[in-house]
Amino acid sequence: MKALICTKPFQLDYIDIPEPTIAPNETLLKIERIGVCGTDLHAYEGTQPFFNYPRILGHELAATIVQTDAAGFHAGEAVTFIPYFNCGQCIACKMNKPNCCTQINVCGVHIDGGMRPYLKVPSNSLVHGNGLGFDELALVEPLSIGAHGVKRAGVMPGEFVLVIGAGPIGLGTMEFARIAGANVITMDINDTRLTFCKNNLGVKATINPTTENVLEQLQVITNNDMPTVIIDATGNLPAINNAFQYLAHGGRYVLVGLQRGDISFNHPEFHKRESTLMSSRNATRPDFELVIQSMKNKLINPTTYITHRTKFEDVKDHFSSWLNPSTGVIKAMITV
Repeated sequence: MKALICTKPFQLDYIDIPEPTIAPNETLLKIERIGVCGTDLHAYEGTQPFFNYPRILGHELAATIVQTDAAGFHAGEAVTFIPYFNCGQCIACKMNKPNCCTQINVCGVHIDGGMRPYLKVPSNSLVHGNGLGFDELALVEPLSIGAHGVKRAGVMPGEFVLVIGAGPIGLGTMEFARIAGANVITMDINDTRLTFCKNNLGVKATINPTTENVLEQLQVITNNDMPTVIIDATGNLPAINNAFQYLAHGGRYVLVGLQRGDISFNHPEFHKRESTLMSSRNATRPDFELVIQSMKNKLINPTTYITHRTKFEDVKDHFSSWLNPSTGVIKAMITV
C-alpha cells in the first residue's frame, strides 16, 4: 500500500509499505479521513519539536475497524482513537496523566502516523464514534486539545478568556471556553479568521494586534480588569512572550501552542500578579468523550472548520499551499 511520508522538511513522498498485521491487544483500522493540523504543517516546514525524519504524518483520524480484540468494539464500526500511546508505568501515568507520559509515543510525531490506507493501533486507544460521521470523528482529537486546555485553566462562568490564535486548536479552545460559560476574546493577525470566529462561533470581541492597541482594547472589553485566563494556541514565540502583559492580577496563562525557543517575561510583573503559568499537552480520554458528547448534543458544529478537501493521492500536490494563510485554509480534510 502507499503511504505519504515527510522525508525531510518541505519534502513529501509516496512510498510503498506492507499492510500491517496485528498482534494481541492491537486493532487494525481502515483510515477514512485525515485532518491536517498545525503539528503536521510545522513538521513539514521543520519547526516541530519532538520530531525526527523521515516520518509518516497524521494523527487526526477517523477510521473503520477491520479487526479488533477490544471489548465492546466490532469490525465495521466507525471510530477514532487517542493517538498518544503511553507506557502506563511512569510517574505521569500513575497520576492519571497519560497525556504527558515520560515515554509517550504520539502517532504521526514520535512514531509513524495515519497518512496511509491501513493502520494498527493499541486496542485500548479506541474511542466509540457514537454515530458521528467521519468528518466529525477526524475533528475529535484537535477539539480535545482545546477542551483539555480549558480544563487546565479551570475556566469559570463569567470570566474573560483571551484565546490567542484562531487556527483549529484555537477554535476548539474558544468553543469549550464558551461552553464553560466564559466571555471569549479572540486575538489573531488574520482578519478573515477573526470574522469566521464572529460569524461561526459567536465570539463578540476580537482583536487584531497588527492594527489595534491590544492593551487598550482589552481594558475596554474587560472594564479595566484584563483577562483572568489567557490561552495561547499560536506556538509563536513573540505572541507568547507579549501576552504576559495582558494577564489580570491573579490570572492563569496556559500554553497550548508549542515552539522551540525559550519563553521570557518580566519577573516583577509576573510576580506582583501572583500569576499562574502552565502548559497543556495533548488530551485525555475524558476530553475525547466530552468532545463527542458536545457534538452529539449540538453544542458545537466543527464541520464548519473544514475549508479545504482533497483525496489522499493528491495530498502531495496541495500540502505546501496549506501553509499560506492567503488560501483561507482553516482545516484541510483528506479522504482516503
